[in-house]
Amino acid sequence: MRRTVLRSLIALALAVAWPAAGAGEVLRVLAWPGYVEPEVVAEFRAAHGVDVEVTVVDNDDALLEKMRPRAGGDFDLVAANTAEIARYATAGWLRPIDPALLPARATQAPRFRETAALPGIVRDGKLYGIPFTYAEMGIIYDPRVFPLPPDSLAVLWDPRYRQRVLAFNGSAHNFSLAALRLGLATPFRLGDGDWPAAVDLLVALRRNALAFYTQPDEAADLFIRHKAVLMFANYGSQQVKALADRGIKVGYVVPREGALAWLDCWAVTRGARDPALAHAFIEHLLGETASRLLEERQGLSSTRRAAVPGARERKLHWLMPVENAEKRSRLWQRIVSGDRRDKVLQP
Repeated sequence: MRRTVLRSLIALALAVAWPAAGAGEVLRVLAWPGYVEPEVVAEFRAAHGVDVEVTVVDNDDALLEKMRPRAGGDFDLVAANTAEIARYATAGWLRPIDPALLPARATQAPRFRETAALPGIVRDGKLYGIPFTYAEMGIIYDPRVFPLPPDSLAVLWDPRYRQRVLAFNGSAHNFSLAALRLGLATPFRLGDGDWPAAVDLLVALRRNALAFYTQPDEAADLFIRHKAVLMFANYGSQQVKALADRGIKVGYVVPREGALAWLDCWAVTRGARDPALAHAFIEHLLGETASRLLEERQGLSSTRRAAVPGARERKLHWLMPVENAEKRSRLWQRIVSGDRRDKVLQP
């Protein structure tokens, strides 16, 4: 995500579970807030006579901790982004998906049915993740200042909007953003010669930015309080909804360079007690109720829709593991601390 992403609703502890209603078979699900709403559980229980126990996490570190081998046997299904799916599949924590058991995939937009083109969810010819929801990291803008949507990432660096730009406080995503701005082949693999230019861009972004946020509600507060006109939307359409809920009309665009994007998928764990039942729940989650509630309550896009308004099918770079997360983090901390370029790049 992605990335650390607070999906919705209220501040949560590391995990909150809905307890099983009674004795009998229970399907154990590890997910993000808002992914498995009570109505979805009620429909599945009525159809299958099986209860669903949902454990909710609010960041990738908590998700990883729950998925480690000593805990992995506690869940049948997990929702994770493509980078995490790749990690879990490589570690042997997941079972392959049987697409024949998921006829509802036919209702998904074509780009999400073509799983071989989605990084991280196919390994050794086997499918390990079923796309469920996603968000592009586009640009939010004030339409009073921009009668025409800004078309390029370059606007975040435009000195005319100095101290009126909000950016995200995240090392991995910001170096990937710089890679997109530089036109590199992939935003997740900086070569040895790419680091100085990426650092230069991020130092310049720091100078242009009013502030760096971490959570959607914080971003909305800063945008309104300080009359910002541009924001790198790490949470995409979720942030558009957060502003709309406060009566603020904004525009949202995916720039011509494309956008980073997280794609959350459902996967069956290696410890699943009844893989067929786990597949049945994924089939249920691809249905109309779960997809509608994702959009109405969370402001997220379901995979039944091709793109959020304004995306225009521009290239999306689904999150993947980066070349050196520790290096990105170390350099970013120096950048946000105000170090000069030469000091940032010191060993």
